[in-house]
Amino acid sequence: MASLTGARRLVVKIGSALLVDRDSGALRDGWLRSLAEDVARIKARGTDVILVSSGSIALGRGVLGWPAGTLALEQSQAAAAVGQIRLAQAYQEVLAPHGITAAQVLVTLEDSADRRRYLNQRATMETLMGAGAVPIVNENDTVATDEIRYGDNDRLAAQIAVTVGADTLVLLSDVDGFYSGNPREDASATRFDVVERITPEIEKMAGDVGSGLSKGGMKTKLMAARTAIGAGCAMAITEGSVLHPLLALENGAAATWFLAEGDPQAARKRWIAAMKPKGEVSIDAGAARALSDGKSLLPAGVTGVTGRFGRGDPVAIRGPEGVLATGLSRYTSDEARAIKGHRSAEIEALLGYPGRAALVHRDDLVM
Repeated sequence: MASLTGARRLVVKIGSALLVDRDSGALRDGWLRSLAEDVARIKARGTDVILVSSGSIALGRGVLGWPAGTLALEQSQAAAAVGQIRLAQAYQEVLAPHGITAAQVLVTLEDSADRRRYLNQRATMETLMGAGAVPIVNENDTVATDEIRYGDNDRLAAQIAVTVGADTLVLLSDVDGFYSGNPREDASATRFDVVERITPEIEKMAGDVGSGLSKGGMKTKLMAARTAIGAGCAMAITEGSVLHPLLALENGAAATWFLAEGDPQAARKRWIAAMKPKGEVSIDAGAARALSDGKSLLPAGVTGVTGRFGRGDPVAIRGPEGVLATGLSRYTSDEARAIKGHRSAEIEALLGYPGRAALVHRDDLVM
């Protein structure tokens, strides 16, 4: 059974209605401080935490004095530009007393679709978490238009969970789980405590996109669950408006848990193994032994590079006795040729700019 207490890397999605009072447009400061206390407690036991937070447009429109109702695209983007500053400042103010640094990460759908941007995003968040910071992720509403939007933060949160290899995702919602029907309209609707597999029957229960209780509806939450569990990440839907919502979930608050299919690392390895290599990297016996010991591939062990590939593309890795691995290259084929056989400390002099130590990192490699 999945649980919050066993999480190693946790992604939490926070909707606008939880952060911003609908009537006044003001930040729900007391609620946010209680969430920060939850985050600090969870981090103290060694869990990485990423927050996927809405709220920039809702905060910005209040500052600009725009009334409730539908905004034109340019108004939404302008409100986001104002609100992003307020939102980042709010998180920094509530996390700082706990000795935690907040980091703003703005993304669009294109950042996940483009493998180079995806790897940059992943590396940035890994570095932030390694430094003890909490990334605060939001869709970059100041530039995103329909064709490059996620459109809802449920699916964005699921994609972030996949990107960082999280094992637990929590959607803080205005409903306390996944129901067989809309509980506000159907008195016979029942909540699922656990969903082991998303079946066609489960999908039918989610209804249409607009039929749920929060933006995007329950169908988008089910889409998020499918993305998350397929990548080895368990997902919970729980009511989030209470103070200390994560502590409440730990203490048994009503929720629906979608169980993960395997673990994040295994899912990522399957994804890489299924890719068709765009080039090949030949390595010496010493590098082959290092890979067998679970280490990354460094440029010093590379003896040859064939084919043309970009950063983030899959490459076959050939040792003295044949192909032994597939991995995602952190360099283009031209860069790989320039640095092959050289120590990592020489990369900047060879390329004219700082690079990453590994040509293929062990997390991006399948033997």
